[in-house]
Amino acid sequence: MLVSQLGETIRKRRKELSITQPHLAELAGISTNTLYKLERGQGNPSLEVLNKVAEVLGMELSLKVKRSK
Repeated sequence: MLVSQLGETIRKRRKELSITQPHLAELAGISTNTLYKLERGQGNPSLEVLNKVAEVLGMELSLKVKRSK
C-alpha cells in the first residue's frame, strides 16, 4: 500500500470516529504535524508511528508475503 493510500485510509477512519487531527495526535502520542503529513501521504512514517495511530483507531498493521507473478 502506498503511503498516500495509507494516509487516506487513516483519514477516513478518523472521520468515521469523529476524531479531530489534534485529538488523534494527542491520543497516539505524536505531533499534529506528523499526523497531518501522514494523512496527506507525505513524509516517511515509522512503523512505531503507524502502529500508535492504528491502535487508537482500532486498526492493525499487517505484512504479507507477495505472491510471485
